[in-house]
Amino acid sequence: MAKSLSSLWLTSLRRGMKVQRAQSRLLKSLMPKAPRAKRVKAAKSIRPAKARQPVKRMTAAKRATARSPASAAPAAGSWQKSYFSAPGPTPTAATRRMLYWLYLPAKASEAAGAPLPLVVMLHGCQQTATDLATSTRMNQLAERKGFAVLYPQQSAASDAHRCWHWYKRAVQQGQGEVRLIADMIAQVQQRHGLDPSRTYVAGISAGAALAAIVALRHPALIAAVGLHSAPVFGTADSALSAYRAMQGGGARSYREVASAWAGATPTFPGMPALIIHGDRDPVVRRINAAQLAQQFAIVNGSHITSAAPTRRSYPGRAGGRSPRHAYTTVTHYAGRKPQLVQCDIAALGHAWSGGDDSVSFSARAGPNATLMMWTFFARHRRAAAG
Repeated sequence: MAKSLSSLWLTSLRRGMKVQRAQSRLLKSLMPKAPRAKRVKAAKSIRPAKARQPVKRMTAAKRATARSPASAAPAAGSWQKSYFSAPGPTPTAATRRMLYWLYLPAKASEAAGAPLPLVVMLHGCQQTATDLATSTRMNQLAERKGFAVLYPQQSAASDAHRCWHWYKRAVQQGQGEVRLIADMIAQVQQRHGLDPSRTYVAGISAGAALAAIVALRHPALIAAVGLHSAPVFGTADSALSAYRAMQGGGARSYREVASAWAGATPTFPGMPALIIHGDRDPVVRRINAAQLAQQFAIVNGSHITSAAPTRRSYPGRAGGRSPRHAYTTVTHYAGRKPQLVQCDIAALGHAWSGGDDSVSFSARAGPNATLMMWTFFARHRRAAAG
């Protein structure tokens, strides 16, 4: 599975092989075929005709629920499917449209006058929004803790594998999908009366790469970011260079990218970041997590107050109802708050840690990445949202 996901980035190099395969199919179609033996069907016994049942029609709400895994939406809250539309980047460009799912916990109606926080979740390649909701169980946690969850979904028309185009220069500069998602967040906040000072973005793989760009390009909108199995930021400009970065990191340029970005925005308010990675990830190699941590240390340089990071180790747990891999954390503090946390998980591949393994790219064994992210997010807010 990990191997198939890696091969997505080599698609552009294999286009020439399609011509050969087409020629092969053509030759096979021209070759004479051996006659097929006819099967003699056994006589069927005649059964009395059944009374015709009336056709049951599904309502729109039931159709939406049928397309969404039941585990993605707890019964208590509201699980809504909708579309966001925005004008194109130029007057002549077509209107941009993106599907999203929104979970609103039942606690929203109980906490009158208290706006809820919002967590934005971005799926990876070969995933949908509902796949990520099922994998992470973020909706179940949202119901317990009292926050909303927004799941934008990349369309198959934009990318056949539903990959976000995080490696494109325009996207890295804040255009395309980054701008569309930022506008979507602002609209959802306003429509549902959510707390604009407590908005967080997280993702896995390509979704994590896009989450980093959304956070860095919109620091007044995003209070903290969570990156699971994410590639290094800003060192790729094509599908091929993105694949190289995922396999070998950003070479020597990754520090320069972070330094140049930090220097270009002297009033940057800081971006708290949690970086989670498995040390057996064959799709996005662990070197990416180390380089991402260095990039966010540069970006957050003026906000980190601890002279040295704090390192903690946690043992694994093989048996019991909640198995867990061993893992370590390295934390940089801004005062008493964690500003940057790097979490390395032993024996974890390219999968959401502590997730629902009934879907792809999700591992049952912990630690629980979903809970870790919300615990980190809950420590941060923006004093004044843009």
